[in-house]
Amino acid sequence: MDARLSRALSIVVPTLNEAAGIEACLAALAPLRARGHEVIVADGGSTDGTGRLAARLADRVLVAPRGRAAQMNAGAAAAAGEALLFLHADTLLPPDADRTVLAALATRAWGRFDVAIDSRDPRLALVAFFMNLRSRLTGIATGDQAIFVRRADFAGFPPIALMEDIAFSRAMKRVSPPACLSARVRTSARRWQRRGVARTVLLMWRLRFAYWLGADPDELARRYAD
Repeated sequence: MDARLSRALSIVVPTLNEAAGIEACLAALAPLRARGHEVIVADGGSTDGTGRLAARLADRVLVAPRGRAAQMNAGAAAAAGEALLFLHADTLLPPDADRTVLAALATRAWGRFDVAIDSRDPRLALVAFFMNLRSRLTGIATGDQAIFVRRADFAGFPPIALMEDIAFSRAMKRVSPPACLSARVRTSARRWQRRGVARTVLLMWRLRFAYWLGADPDELARRYAD
């Protein structure tokens, strides 16, 4: 085992009723745990047995106030690693994510991966392309891109109901530009499949524009959930 990597990284997975996929998500992280890193599941009060399923595949499962920002902050507070990585439960990391992240954090305070959407739909390949391009041009990361940060530079996600990733990126850009890794995480297409590709893209554009204009994140979260 590479001693430099040991105990260096804490992976925080926020969950809410993810029983259908949490085992596959955490099983994919087993090689990283074998290299000495830790996996923390921060559950927002699942009622489908997510916590029970996660218990044997994570180093720790904790219950946190519901809301992705609050759950990620709770997971970070419980973490022991020198670096934090926030992973959605429907997203898979590349095999050498730990080495890639730690190498990036040697020169930057934070960063994210490029993303691929797990679908054969060519429209979603185009969506992912523009997500990655927009992120590189603006320095704004989305939660789908597996944001990572040095623990020493982590001041927490703003306690808002939606757009916490954008708010976090804006704050972190004042510390350093992000490391924009070309290695790709693979995220589920379920968000786009549920509403339809065009409708989902238009909705996210409207919500982001409204947030930029100063809209209340709680109201945006209600619109997103409708």
